[in-house]
Amino acid sequence: MIIVMKPMSADSEVDKIIDQVEAQGLKTHLSHGEQVTIIGVVGDKSKLDVPRIESSPFVEKVVAITESYKLSNRKFHPEPTSFAVGNTSIGSDNMTIMAGPCAVETEEQLLTIAAAVKASGATILRGGAYKPRTSPYSFQGLEEEGLKYMKTAADETGLATICEVTSAHAVESAVKYVSMLQIGARNMQNFELLKEVGKAGLPVLLKRGLAATIDEWLNAAEYIISSGNPNVALCERGIRTFETATRNTLDLSAVCVLKEKSHLPVIVDPSHATGVRSLVEPLAKAGIACGADGLMIEVHNDPAHALSDGPQSLNFEQFDAVMQNIRPYISLSKRSMQ
Repeated sequence: MIIVMKPMSADSEVDKIIDQVEAQGLKTHLSHGEQVTIIGVVGDKSKLDVPRIESSPFVEKVVAITESYKLSNRKFHPEPTSFAVGNTSIGSDNMTIMAGPCAVETEEQLLTIAAAVKASGATILRGGAYKPRTSPYSFQGLEEEGLKYMKTAADETGLATICEVTSAHAVESAVKYVSMLQIGARNMQNFELLKEVGKAGLPVLLKRGLAATIDEWLNAAEYIISSGNPNVALCERGIRTFETATRNTLDLSAVCVLKEKSHLPVIVDPSHATGVRSLVEPLAKAGIACGADGLMIEVHNDPAHALSDGPQSLNFEQFDAVMQNIRPYISLSKRSMQ
């Protein structure tokens, strides 16, 4: 349920309505827009004296929200969300470029990649220290040692950093070293992990599950936000379909749907979506055209010998070419890279 205040309502009048709602044991979430203030109500609505609320001369209307997700809902928060990540930001008019290796392998490798992606325009270094792999025999990541390399790379380049976390223990370690946490596709509905990152105090990138609906995805975001963390971005990384020409099927329509349903920023990952490096550039352009707030692209100094996801990783020259070729699309979308 949302309570829409009349334009230019004084803060004192808004506070009175909030006090009425919270006195009934419900929680409120305030959203200040340029013209209108909205009070989101979460809890057992049967306890709320709606007629009394509606009778206030400062209340425009009370609107029921039928979707199960509330805090990630655009009706609750009409203005698009943006938030800082290290020295950069996600959302608003910014086009955020996250780039780096699927897996951190050595300190030298990561420092080399960090310098290269920064030179080409990326503002967030991605790197996996914890790797949930399909096979238990595949490389599982360097864990805390890899996180230390991420911190060194951030200190030397000024880049913000993002790393996937796979457990409460990983969260506890990662918050000491990186700027942003990532929940991978396989953990999208690991609800206990979502609660942990919600309490961790760092921004979160939530990847879409392998076969998750958009509503399931937004409800997963709800777990993070309801645990106290409003700084959540969603990442479309392809879903599993019958098609085998690509690793996954990039659902570009999801970007448009999310922009209608939610206020959260949306990142597109064309690397994982396709698994084919030659397809990264055209789908990066398509993601920008659909309204994405950023891209996540895998880059490696030696893709042929990468320990993880070499076939979809770009080398430095290829990444720089992609960055140059997407700039006109970024400009047309009225965004900038910073």
